[in-house]
Amino acid sequence: MNDTRQRLLTAARDEFAAHGIAGARVDAIAARAGVNKERIYGYFGSKEKLFDAVVTDAKAEHATGIGLPSGDLAEYVGKLYDYHRDHPVLLRLLLWESLHYGDRPVPDPDGRAQAYDEKVSALADALDDPSGATADPHATAATLLTLLGLACWPHAMPQLAGFLVRGVDETERHAVLRAHTVEFARRALERRP
Repeated sequence: MNDTRQRLLTAARDEFAAHGIAGARVDAIAARAGVNKERIYGYFGSKEKLFDAVVTDAKAEHATGIGLPSGDLAEYVGKLYDYHRDHPVLLRLLLWESLHYGDRPVPDPDGRAQAYDEKVSALADALDDPSGATADPHATAATLLTLLGLACWPHAMPQLAGFLVRGVDETERHAVLRAHTVEFARRALERRP
């Protein structure tokens, strides 16, 4: 990848994570990257397209770091929990994206959906019923969304997590929340129809 483009993506990731799409300033991104702001438009076309490229990169890192759902799915949820604790930027970017777009489509919705289709398919394989019954793809997609939510929610709402799990330090709070999240996912997956 071009060095200037990569510097812009790195600088933009920090700026967007801190300020969102609307609050991020192209001047600040360019200054952090050590380039003229015209390079942003030359490489990406617009601030929104730069944001989309940043989210795409962050999601690719997540996919590489976590992999597809397989094996012990409750532990997969634990891996997701750990990833979002150790790499909070992706979740911040997704929250900013949600605030910015609301219920309007994001850029390249089909490309995004295809990336999730692979995860849904892998989850369907991992949930495969030995009787040969075929899972409802919508139910499998909803299950994936629920598992992602379980893993992400404590990191999306850290103050709420602190209010609810009191009297312990942050390390212990995360240990409690992670263990509960994994066990909750395990029980839910065992009881699914």
